[in-house]
Amino acid sequence: MDQTSEPDSTPATSRMRTAAFAVHIFTALGAGIALLAMLEAVREHWASMFGWLGVALIIDAIDGPLARKLDVERLQPNWSGEVLDLVVDFVTYVFVPAYAIATSRLLLPVAAPILGVGIVVSGALYFADRRMKASDNHFRGFPALWNAAAFYLFLLHPPPILSTLGIAVLIALTFAPFHVLHPVRVVRLRWLTLWLVAAWAVLAMYTIAYDFNVGAPIVFGLCAIAAYIVGSDAVIRQIKSFRA
Repeated sequence: MDQTSEPDSTPATSRMRTAAFAVHIFTALGAGIALLAMLEAVREHWASMFGWLGVALIIDAIDGPLARKLDVERLQPNWSGEVLDLVVDFVTYVFVPAYAIATSRLLLPVAAPILGVGIVVSGALYFADRRMKASDNHFRGFPALWNAAAFYLFLLHPPPILSTLGIAVLIALTFAPFHVLHPVRVVRLRWLTLWLVAAWAVLAMYTIAYDFNVGAPIVFGLCAIAAYIVGSDAVIRQIKSFRA
């Protein structure tokens, strides 16, 4: 969790420490949400699973700003918000989606458990990689967003051979030398990115509410926004290179 460079000299009170620890509890709640998502996945209630993963995503978006505002790192030095965040992110972004992908019958049966293991192992390594973010806050390689990969797998429902190849390619791209846009922390065109992320959230909630039975315009909008997140940095770099 990022902190300001100027240390806060305000004396810590019991109330401030309690509020700071409450942020850690809020972050840890994401792990409980992950369990609820897993229970829905076991029942093959896929839309409900994605609904809970969406709740976890909202928690992940809120806890960082809360931690910075309440100066959690200074007030609760014995608890690592960064480690806690990584633990929760791993189960919500990687582990539960890996289970869904491996058991959804959308992959070739012989490959599904192997790719499920590949997702979890590559995701664990990615989360431990100190180089996971570039200096400009872009992710390096495919950023282990397996909740999003699973979402698009259920949305597009491609033939098993294509699904299998697609998941295998994403695993391989985890450590590939390309950059993926961080939807919040990348400064360049942040205004556009935030508007697109908001639009994506609305379209995704609509899709989940209708159990993925949505029309082509919704599918196209979701895919176009995903293409922007994944490919915008490469396109901009290519344009700059061409102009140079």
